[in-house]
Amino acid sequence: MDTIYLAGGCFWGMQKFFDQFEGVISTEVGYANGPDRAPSYQDVCASSGHAETLRIGYDPQRISLTQLLNFYFMVIDPLSVNRQGGDKGIQYRTGIYYTGASQLPEIEAVYKAEEEKAGAKLAVELRPLENFFPAEEYHQKYLDKNPGGYCHIPSSFFNMGSKQEKST
Repeated sequence: MDTIYLAGGCFWGMQKFFDQFEGVISTEVGYANGPDRAPSYQDVCASSGHAETLRIGYDPQRISLTQLLNFYFMVIDPLSVNRQGGDKGIQYRTGIYYTGASQLPEIEAVYKAEEEKAGAKLAVELRPLENFFPAEEYHQKYLDKNPGGYCHIPSSFFNMGSKQEKST
């Protein structure tokens, strides 16, 4: 299993979106690349410097990092700074946080293609993962527990994958 960390605005929708794809083994929402101490959700909302981030464990034999990143760019505005949809603040910044240099060539290829498509420099951070702290339990699988919850990702995007049900 490989792991990638994606910050794409509110992590509730990001988790629901990525849970649907075959080859995604596990997901966990949390706070990444801020100060080196575990924040609470209140800390993050008060501009602790962490980004709401989704940890994705995936099987590269079933879904490639390129595929995951292409899905990621489908559901974010890559030119928006510290904002996705109606959510504003540093915690809603976008970012691709990698854990190994071997991931970088594939990430950079997708990033460059997206930059060319946008015709502008992307606001998506591309950095190694500095830290990740799991979010409180009530945030995990939030939109499954609260189907009417707000998300910047259109609900129609939650039914694109081939996976019917996921139990992680």
